[in-house]
Formats: sequence, structure tokens, C-alpha cells
Amino acid sequence: MTSVESGKISEWKKYDEYFVETDPDQDDKSKEIKLLSFKRPHMRAFHCSWWCFFIAFFIWFSAAPLLSEIKDDLGLTKQEIWNSSIAGVGSTIFMRFVNGPLCDKYGPRIMMAAILLFACVPTALTGIVNSASDLLLIRMFIGIGGSTFVMCQYWTSRMFTKEVVGTANALAGGWGNLGGGVTQLVVGSVLFPIFKNYVYDDDSEDGVDCSDDITDDLKCASEKSWRTVCVIPAVVTMCTALWIIWNSDDAPKGNYYEMKVHGAMPAISAANSFREGAYNMNTWVLFVQYACCFGVELTMNNAAALYFKEEFGQSTESAAAIASIFGWMNLFARGLGGYLSDKMSARMGMKGRLIAQTICLFFEGIMVLIFANSTNLGFAIVILVFFSVFVQAAEGSSYGIVPYVNPPVTGSIAGIVGAGGNTGAVCFGMGFRELEYKQAFLIMGLCILGTSVLSPFVRIPGQNTWILPAVEGGAPEVIQAPDVEADEADA
Repeated sequence: MTSVESGKISEWKKYDEYFVETDPDQDDKSKEIKLLSFKRPHMRAFHCSWWCFFIAFFIWFSAAPLLSEIKDDLGLTKQEIWNSSIAGVGSTIFMRFVNGPLCDKYGPRIMMAAILLFACVPTALTGIVNSASDLLLIRMFIGIGGSTFVMCQYWTSRMFTKEVVGTANALAGGWGNLGGGVTQLVVGSVLFPIFKNYVYDDDSEDGVDCSDDITDDLKCASEKSWRTVCVIPAVVTMCTALWIIWNSDDAPKGNYYEMKVHGAMPAISAANSFREGAYNMNTWVLFVQYACCFGVELTMNNAAALYFKEEFGQSTESAAAIASIFGWMNLFARGLGGYLSDKMSARMGMKGRLIAQTICLFFEGIMVLIFANSTNLGFAIVILVFFSVFVQAAEGSSYGIVPYVNPPVTGSIAGIVGAGGNTGAVCFGMGFRELEYKQAFLIMGLCILGTSVLSPFVRIPGQNTWILPAVEGGAPEVIQAPDVEADEADA
């Protein structure tokens, strides 16, 4: 009988020493973030989490800078293009709900590798698209890769203490989100022109009509390029997934299956984990707020290149380069939001985190409204930068709050809140599909401003509040977990 079966948690751990300062009272989580370290388990997990989400984000939006080419070559309408974009972000919603409880049960490492291995296949098959329905299905399956965000945030929450987890989550999430900007630049402005001008030697100069039987006889260089360029990120994704399985850890004390074998963690019910997360009202307030920050980022990843090409007359390469600016702000802006959340928490407790959340969302909404009315290209780019900074900062401040809501079921809560981002992207995407750009941006800005006032409704037991009265009781202990169901005991 293991110690867990006898009702006790053993002191077993995989590593005899750590290379960071840890807190034994918080399950050996790290109290510091050493960015230049790659040592197991803490910092190796940190770098694996952001890189895996980065490459997932890269393939998720690898088709976005090519949509104008795909639209012209296949003769698609604006609505058909947006249907594929909506499917790409919508397919992730269900998987984010599912991945959270599965992380609580099996750990982030296995779940991350499984999703990446799945998503790399449709990415490599982007070139077989010949119709609107093909494009929709391919992007829908690729979109499942976006659910790796749950594992990314769960992984860092599992490795770092509450005092620094806001910064750790924000950095990992932000550097991962950076893939959305990098893919615009690398695929749209680097790989696509290289394939078109050098690999296929610009066959389009032959004067051949590319609409003739393109499946059997690809004749135009630009079309050949968008049909083959996505194979490169697909291969990188596959290699990443295989590497992390053998070279990273689920938690400070080791991998989940090892910890369960040695009695160092209880068996967790995925169903009960999800139930506890879903029955918490704070989860849904954050769900709505995250819809208006991460949902906005996903929408911009799909819309930005098309917007600058159609509204400002830019070429495919130039529009992709400008659109990439939005994603590049993730290099620091999401981390800035998490850092602000941590610092305000140190001064005012949870009240400080809620104030930081409101500030970021409010100014994000203002920037969207200004951007919607920008008619000068230079001014629009400047506003795009500030708009992006506040979007990413709001994402970082959101996940500075998530680990506090109910620590034992952080995976489920992270998954539900993350699904809010994709839900927002679907809703905003429908607006962009049916409305003119200015109208769609105005609606987006007003929605964001509306959600900025919801922060006071986040009331977590054991934490102070902002404006509304505090909730009695204490926060659950980290070691507590939902009881395992009988039919899950052997899983």
C-alpha cells in the first residue's frame, strides 16, 4: 500500500537538490525566476512551456499572412476566409475545457506533447486546400494546437510560488504568444518570398492561368509557395513534442506518474477537478475578461494582415510585416502585466491585482477605439503598438489572478479561463466577418471597456477584495485535491 492509499503523502522527490531557491511549504516551487538557466526541473519546465506554446502559436496562425494569396488563388469571399479563421479559434474552445482537468490528472508534459503531435499533421497538409470547406477544416484541426496555452500556464503555475507566479505565467504566455507575430514575419515576409522568388523561380511569369487544375499541375510560384511553406513549422513542431517527453518534468518533485507510484501526490479526478473549477463564479468573471484581451489578440492575428492590405493598400509582404508588430509586443508586454500584478499584490494583496487588471483592460479599450478611427498609416502603426501592449498586459494580469482562485484545480480553472479567450475570438470574428472594419473595431472597444469594470466581482476566499466585501473562509491548501472517482482509480 502506498502512502497515498493510506491517507498520507510521502516525501519522495526525483531530485536531491534544486538550482533555485524553493519553498517547501508550496510543494518545492521556485521562489525565483532565473531566465538564463535551463536546469531541471523548474527552469527547464519554464523554457519548455513558453517554447512549446510559441511553436503551437506559430503553426496556429501560419496561414494568416497567406490568406490574401489563398483568397485570390481559390476565388474565396471575405466571409469564407473569416469562416476559416473563426473555425481555427473556435475548435480550441472545447479542447481548452478538456485539457485543464487532464493536466490536473496526467500532468502538462504528456498533454503538451500529445496536442503538438496532433496539430503538426494538418499544418503540414495546408497545401492540399482547394476550396473554402478544405480551408475551414484544415484550420479547424490546426486550431486544436492553440489549446496548448492551458498546459503552458499550468506548467509554470506548478513550478513557481504565488509570489512570482504572475510574472512567470506572463513571461511564458507572452513569449509563447510571440509566435503569432513571428509567424506573420517569418512565413509572410521571409519564407513566402524566398519560396516564391528562389525555390520556385517565379514561374508565374509564364503567363499561365493558375486557376486551371491547380491540384494536378501547380504552375504559379506564389501558389506553390503557400502550398508548401507550412511544412517547415510542422516539422519543427513534431521535433519539439518528441523532445519534451524525455527531457522535462511535470512538477518540482518529478513527473506525475512517478509521484503517484511513490505516493508523493494523490490521485486526482479529472471530472471533479473540472466541476470545482466550473462552479466557482470567479472563474467565469475571468473567462469574460480574458475573452476581451486574448480574444482580441487572436482576432488581430487573423485580421491585421488583411486589414493593412485592404485598408491601406499594402503588399502581402508589407502587410504581414506590419501585422507582426502586434505579436512582437509579447516579447515584454504580457510579462509587464504579470510583473505589475505581482508588484501591486505585494503592496495591496489581491486588491492590487484586481486594480491592475482594470487598468490594463480600460486602456486596451481606449486604444481600440482610437485605432478604429485611424486613417493615416503611420499613426495607425503607432496606435497598434500601444493597443498591443495593453492587450498583452491584460492577459498577463489575468493569469496573475488565476492561480489564487482554487490552487488544487488550477488546471481546470486555467483551461476554462483560457477558453474564454477563444470564445471572445469567435464572437469578434463573427463581427469582422459581417461588418466593416471600423464598425467591428468600435464594438470590440466598447465590449472591452464594459468588462474592465467587472474586476471587483472577483472575490476569492482568504484574499482581500476591491470595493465589494470580502468572502469569509480560507483558500484551499495546495496539497488538497478533488477525490478520485472509483472508475478513474486505475487510470
